[in-house]
Amino acid sequence: MIIDAICIIFIVAGLFFSIGTAIGVLRFPDFYTRMHAAGMGDTLSTVLILSAFALYHLSDFSWPRLLVAGKILFIAAFIFLTSPTTTHALMHAGHVDGIKPWRKPRNKRKGKG
Repeated sequence: MIIDAICIIFIVAGLFFSIGTAIGVLRFPDFYTRMHAAGMGDTLSTVLILSAFALYHLSDFSWPRLLVAGKILFIAAFIFLTSPTTTHALMHAGHVDGIKPWRKPRNKRKGKG
């Protein structure tokens, strides 16, 4: 019962971060901030949800379920390592290609211009 509650908390937290990622990708002003939102939020939400699945499989301790949980944790570790690396490579490619970061426009002073 406690493991089920922990799994539900992990899945809800993962869904929360996934929705936050989608909102960030849609609302942020430039390539770099969108990539940051996508890289960080996607990694965290995926790892939380996969950890919940692995923990659920470990609740009934048997050899086949242990094997499935190990595979799920391996996938989560792989995503945890490769997603930020991929995000960094894409941001570096954008920088090399000449994509400029967004800057807040300056307001003109009253009475001048």
